[in-house]
This record gives sequence, structure tokens and C-alpha cells, in this order.
Amino acid sequence: MTGLLLWLTGCSSSFPIGGYGGFAEHHYQSISPVEPGEPLTPEHGLRFDFELTRQLLKLLVVDGAELCFPATVAQAREREQRIGRELAGGLEFDAANDILIQRNQLNRLERQLSAALSSQTCRLEQDHVDLNPVPVATEIERLLNADNQFASGSSELNPKYIGRLAQAVVLLNQFPHYSLQVIGHTDQVGDESDNHQLSMLRAQQVSRYLQIFGMDKSKIEVSALGETAPLAGGMSAQNRLVNRRVSIALVESIGTHPAATVTHK
Repeated sequence: MTGLLLWLTGCSSSFPIGGYGGFAEHHYQSISPVEPGEPLTPEHGLRFDFELTRQLLKLLVVDGAELCFPATVAQAREREQRIGRELAGGLEFDAANDILIQRNQLNRLERQLSAALSSQTCRLEQDHVDLNPVPVATEIERLLNADNQFASGSSELNPKYIGRLAQAVVLLNQFPHYSLQVIGHTDQVGDESDNHQLSMLRAQQVSRYLQIFGMDKSKIEVSALGETAPLAGGMSAQNRLVNRRVSIALVESIGTHPAATVTHK
């Protein structure tokens, strides 16, 4: 499998111009072209990086990633849509952060797929297409990454979010090949060092509740980014609420994944 060399251009924090903010009012297809018929090049910055990640995801799907690792592909597609909205809305800092996350996720997916195919954990044959997507993965990620998780300056979970964690574990226990990456975050109020510590406490608290509800500790990886990767730019009360969170990625392990077969006409 041929990999793609992806790189991320530097950018500074920025905010959208009036009327172009928000999370959902834009789709990446609304980004105007540079010139009619002109291909994107490295000089076009984030949009070029975004297009590279889009093309890599398409190649991985063609190679069988959607069958072997459906949850990871679903997550990548959701992030792709978010990056497009951020670029359309002028949220360049947020887009750059998500492009970096997407690039790392796709590079990891490429390595996992190569290993799965080499070991025949996931087998590809060439006569017939029979994809079996796993929509439950989307529901698990929706529950795990719901908004309004923490109060300001606190690692105590919102009761509604605790309920969502419980629902997610019920679904997760049906799929033993899934594990979780739990990353703690804070808003940008307060000392950076204190925020990093708080973000770790938040990740650990989520891990604790997941275990209480029955998830195996060995399937939970905890880390922290403090205030360095905000989901929303700005210091409004709503944006600070969104940034007080854990982000949780669903990871599929090839070691316990049931062998699947995809074939192509």
C-alpha cells in the first residue's frame, strides 16, 4: 500500500469574520475554489493539507479499511466534515488542529490495515463487494463525546454525561475488539500548568467511571492536553463550556477483531 506524505503548515490563532462562525452552518463543499480548474498546491496552506487527508482516506477505504476498521473510518469521515466546516467558517486554528489529528489517525489506520492484511486478520478477496458497516460505533462516539461534561475548574462529571458513559459501556461490551483513547482538555482560563493537571484529572475521572460501569481498564488509554487543543476558539461562556471536556477516540484492535472478508467485483 502506497502511503502519502502529509505535512501541516503553521498558522496562528484566528477567529471567523462576522457571519461565518459556528459549528454546523457550513459544509466543506462551500469553500470557494482558488481559481476555476486550478489544482490546490502547498501554497494554498490548510486547504491543501485538508485535500491530502481526504485523498488518503479515500485510498484507505478502497484498500479495505472500511471493512476491517469501520469505526475508525466513521470517525475519520466525521472529523473530515468538521474540518471542512471550520475552513469554511474561517476557524483556521481549529482546522489546523483537526487536520493534525486526522493526519495522525490516518497514518495509524494505514499501519493497522497493512498489518491486518499481512496477517490475514482481515481478508480481502476480489470477486464480490460485501461491506458490513458498524453504525453502533457512531452512537458510541456520540455518547462518549457529548457536550457539557464538566463545570469550570472541576473534574467532577455532569450527571447527564455519567448516564451517557453508562450507555456507551453497554454498547462497548458487545464489541471486545474496541478500546478507548481518553484525552483530557480544559478551557484557557487559568495557569497553563494547572490546566494540564486538571485535564489529566478529567481524563482519569472518565476512565474511573468507565471501569465502574464494567469496562476493562486495559482497554482505556488516558492522556492530557490541557488548554492546548481547544475545540472552539474564543473566550465566550459557550466556547469555554465546549472546551471543558474529554475527547474519546474509539480504537479497533486487530488482535481480537473477528476475521472479515471483503471482495470486489
